[in-house]
Amino acid sequence: MPQQKAVIVGAGIAGIATAIRLAVKGYAVQVVEANSYPGGKLSEIELQGYRFDAGPSLFTMPQYVTELFQLASKNPADYFSYQKLDVVCKYFYEDGTQINAYADTKAFAGEIQNKTGEPAASIIKYLANSRDIYNITNHVFLERSLHRLQTFLRWDTLRSVFRFPQIDPFRTMHRANSKSFADARVVQFFDRYATYNGSNPYQAPATLNVIPHLEHHFGAYFPERGMYNITQSLVKLAEGLGVQFNYNSKVDEVVVINGIAKGIRTKGENIIANLVISNMDVWFTYKKLLSKYPKLHPQKTLNQERSSSALIFYWGVNKVFPQLNLHNIFFSADYKAEFEHIWQQQDIYHDPTVYINISSKYKTDDAPDGCENWFVMINVPANNGQDWDQLIAGARENIQQKLSRILGEDIAPLIACETILDPRSIESKTSSYKGSIYGTSSNNQFAAFLRHANRSSKINGLYFCGGSVHPGGGIPLCLLSAKIISEMVPNGTQT
Repeated sequence: MPQQKAVIVGAGIAGIATAIRLAVKGYAVQVVEANSYPGGKLSEIELQGYRFDAGPSLFTMPQYVTELFQLASKNPADYFSYQKLDVVCKYFYEDGTQINAYADTKAFAGEIQNKTGEPAASIIKYLANSRDIYNITNHVFLERSLHRLQTFLRWDTLRSVFRFPQIDPFRTMHRANSKSFADARVVQFFDRYATYNGSNPYQAPATLNVIPHLEHHFGAYFPERGMYNITQSLVKLAEGLGVQFNYNSKVDEVVVINGIAKGIRTKGENIIANLVISNMDVWFTYKKLLSKYPKLHPQKTLNQERSSSALIFYWGVNKVFPQLNLHNIFFSADYKAEFEHIWQQQDIYHDPTVYINISSKYKTDDAPDGCENWFVMINVPANNGQDWDQLIAGARENIQQKLSRILGEDIAPLIACETILDPRSIESKTSSYKGSIYGTSSNNQFAAFLRHANRSSKINGLYFCGGSVHPGGGIPLCLLSAKIISEMVPNGTQT
């Protein structure tokens, strides 16, 4: 039988990972990307001697990256290297409290106790519960399709279903955390993990309290050549396996004949394939690439609430701040008000929680000598037609005032250069509907089951990967979406 062909729409991290897995399975793979570069959100920006990782800046679960090299019988160290962080993140509160989130559980629990008075035993117990949620959900609900009957006929799936109440799906994160801790600062600390998939801790299920386990058990890491090196190393691996990347090639439609995906159309030409995998946001996949087939659109899924977006200022700063770390959080004094503004009022709170990533702390050539590259991000609502120019101007001023007050120095004169990413540009550059970073939100207990499947139920040969579909957004889950697809499809070469 001749070699099967697969075409992938989009060279985001999930699309690249899918290409690698299908190439290993014997497929001839083409990846068609509208931009001139690979990576999607996981790309980079260079500005006046500063280099910034444009999107995801926290690297966890590195095993899902190294697994791709191992599948291809390559030594991961020949392509990609990274180091574990002793301190995952540094936290600044408005009352002057500063907390170092140590990767080591005992050190972290001791730090919390020393800084807040919350007993270390409470932290240890909480993280043990986080581990239990992970053990129940990971291999069943994250590493397999939730839309195939055979998933639910396995004994380990049934065992996890019987333990469903243990994943705490019926309380919100905030309610669960408020019951676990007496100190409001600790509650706020753990509520923040809802933002890891663009959700609201006052609405999202406490099941998301699994996320701290990923940091404090598996750890957080820094790629020695920056986050974008994840993209670069995987593209190099894919090309070595024969994957063809076509850049500057906007896909116009998925070609469907008699209910079967037969390829894609780009630049007026058809690329014929046995499999079509879309790494484009599922909303745009249907509305743009399958616009001829409105009856095949899963309207209920496409109408779900979108995740939050982000406003990012990339600042070249003419000074080194030794009190800052690689990852830094400056908390809002009123977390509930901040989320009400994002989700109910659809605007930006005057005192937002600010995240600063400074990769030059570890990769010194990312900034000139005596300078730092600040990736400054706040969570904002998805784009629903707000006056973003006005919101951005107000947010810039409020962020600078907040950071200047806490750091004890006016930072505005230190900013040598700036570029901005907002929900509008996130949508235009990465085809993320409304600029939502993680597809749909996880603001209800059934969100995991309501995400779009990794395979179309109406169009044979059409598959979906990336953050807008199962199992969700973020680098680890995007890589898992590729794994799920590879386990669904037959080998590319059969006799």
